[in-house]
Amino acid sequence: MDKKLTFVCIAGFLLMFVVQTFACTTFLISGKYTADGRPMLFKNRDTDQMQNSLAYFTDGKYKYIGLVDGTKDWSKAIWGGYNETGFAIINTAAYNNNLGDTTKFMDQEGVVMKLALQTCQSLSDFEKLLETLPKPMGVDANFGVIDASGGAAYYETGNRDFIKYDANDPAIAPNGLLIRTNHSMRADLTKGFGFCRYHTAKGVLNQAAADKKLTPSFLFNHLSRNLTHSLTKTDLWAELPAKRDVPEFKFFIDYIPRVITSAAICIVGAKDKEHADQAMMWTVLGFPLTSVAIPVWIAGGENLPKAVTMNDQFRSPICSAALKFKEECFPVTYDRMNNYINLSAVINKQKTGYVQLLQPIESMIFEKESDLEKKECTSQNIQSFYNWVDRFLDKAYQEQFNLELFKN
Repeated sequence: MDKKLTFVCIAGFLLMFVVQTFACTTFLISGKYTADGRPMLFKNRDTDQMQNSLAYFTDGKYKYIGLVDGTKDWSKAIWGGYNETGFAIINTAAYNNNLGDTTKFMDQEGVVMKLALQTCQSLSDFEKLLETLPKPMGVDANFGVIDASGGAAYYETGNRDFIKYDANDPAIAPNGLLIRTNHSMRADLTKGFGFCRYHTAKGVLNQAAADKKLTPSFLFNHLSRNLTHSLTKTDLWAELPAKRDVPEFKFFIDYIPRVITSAAICIVGAKDKEHADQAMMWTVLGFPLTSVAIPVWIAGGENLPKAVTMNDQFRSPICSAALKFKEECFPVTYDRMNNYINLSAVINKQKTGYVQLLQPIESMIFEKESDLEKKECTSQNIQSFYNWVDRFLDKAYQEQFNLELFKN
């Protein structure tokens, strides 16, 4: 399988000179293989919808928090999230589940995920949902799902059927870890995408699992902000530009972060049903190389941090700031120049790149979140934390970037 994946990685890499697919890089791991017994679900989202926000919903059987697009139809689809039972779901586009299918009904993945969050408590609930949805379902996806009963699996799903890949099955996932980019393993691999990102993620995650470093902070820094390429063996961290104000452009195709990456989420599930209220979600909105991770809990109530909440213009402050910073990373917008990143704006020897400047800000958020976890994650404590996050980010962005984060 690895030799075949290597071949299609090369074919896919060449194809990327022609087309940028809307795609994602994801993984999940069973709680049986994590230090605290809590499963994890991770998604690096690639899309043409750059404005992303978080929203708290009460329109279903269960309350849930989801990643949404910054459009007027934002409430109709969810692109990753979890509900109050500890059930969580993400997706990647697969591109090879419906080969030969001429169905015009498509792009329903976000609708299916919203419905799942509204109604599902377990993997079996989700399976029943897929079985009972009208066919064709309008999807070509790998759905990653975890629940509070120890379930963790991918569902490679086409218009008319699905196949389950169980992370608790040693024959399928010897270390409880499964990865999906933009191909389903059950189908013709030469018709999918994302093979280079798959191999990059596989190398990082297998080593992280061995070193017991599967934490949200590590994952954002080493997956969402990964600057290595599994095919070319390029490591952009080894080529640091000397100065911030002297642009140095690097070819930037098929890294895990891409010009079309709009968000990253890491859902830390519940270790069992009795602790379902302890499930939570970290989110990086905008562009991982120019943004920071912020945590949210359903247990905190409907008032999420202002930084990640959509305003009247369908924009969240932290996402808008990230996209503003991103313009310096891709300053030339004509002649396919978005295939080249200005590495000087991202990392440099002066340590003034966005990744370097934002790291201490994000580290402080992780530190304060750790303090909260040591207390009790009550609604009151979480709301106090949210208020601190907004105040802290507002001050930090003004001091570091002279940017008023909450200015309309």
